[in-house]
Amino acid sequence: MKKRKLRLKKSVKICFILVLISFALIGTSILYIFYSSPVDKTDITTQEITIESGMSTYSIAKMLKEKDLIKSTDFFLLYDKLNRCTSLKASSYDLSRSMSLSDIFDIMCSGDYTKNSINITFREGLRLTDYAKIVSENTNISEDDFLSVANDRMYLKELINKYWFLTDDILNNNIYYPLEGYLYPDTYNFRSQDVTSKEIIEKLLDEEDKVLSKYKSTIDLTRHSLHEYLTLASIAELEGTNSENRKLIIGVFENRLERGINLGSDVTTYYGVGKSMNEALTSDELNSVNSYNTRSRSMRGLPVGPICNPGKDSIDASINYTPSDYFYFVADKSKKIYFTKTENEHNALVAKLKKEGNWLW
Repeated sequence: MKKRKLRLKKSVKICFILVLISFALIGTSILYIFYSSPVDKTDITTQEITIESGMSTYSIAKMLKEKDLIKSTDFFLLYDKLNRCTSLKASSYDLSRSMSLSDIFDIMCSGDYTKNSINITFREGLRLTDYAKIVSENTNISEDDFLSVANDRMYLKELINKYWFLTDDILNNNIYYPLEGYLYPDTYNFRSQDVTSKEIIEKLLDEEDKVLSKYKSTIDLTRHSLHEYLTLASIAELEGTNSENRKLIIGVFENRLERGINLGSDVTTYYGVGKSMNEALTSDELNSVNSYNTRSRSMRGLPVGPICNPGKDSIDASINYTPSDYFYFVADKSKKIYFTKTENEHNALVAKLKKEGNWLW
């Protein structure tokens, strides 16, 4: 009898333990389902989230929670440990509150945030019209539509209010393309071919902001406005071949500006007359009078705005140029650049290069 009671007690205890375990498992499952489910299945609006290189998993989880994309920071960290992702990839992602935790985690772990995402590369030294062509080749946006948005005065005023480095300088009526020089060249990832012109423009401006912000506290605005620095950078981008000679080229321009001599840069003429740099310039074009052509004897100072979109090295060169006694420079066929102090030295060098068949033009 006693043995039966003992067995019964043991059976009850085991059942009780099993019931507790069952409740614990059910409770854990419910919590798991709750915390891994979307914050709001109906909200498909995307937010751009950027994971910077070196960010900790905790910082990423905290950012996602602050953006209301996940339900719990701690659960995200637990999920990361359970799934053992080597690292969450540094990149920009378009995420929505309708995504589950596993969706978000898998996207960040793989670095590919959507099967339809596209990469677009904008190289240094390209014009805005080149950008428009690249956009049309990679998205559902036509060249004309992209340029129309980029030139829309109301939109430009919105951008001026949003970005500290954009000023009313870009609204000058003589400027061909107001955002020329401000769209930072790099490789960007976009959600799909259905990306909009504004999304592209603002993503490039965001990157420009990061580059220019490094100089915000040290830039000498008594020497030039930021618009003028970018104008100089754009010319040096096309005239130079590396950081060192671009800094010397800017030094030449500074000397000529101080002396009141026209810059005499062929690349500004190409932009002013709307020609590709693979085409030849006529005498009339070299002497044409417009707001960009610094070859024209009647033009003093800088062009009205940038003539291409410069990279980081050229921007740095415009701000941290190399002072010298040079007033002239010229390149040979191999694009080696020679610097001279006087017009006579310059003319003699050009004659020598021509005689040797080493003249670039």
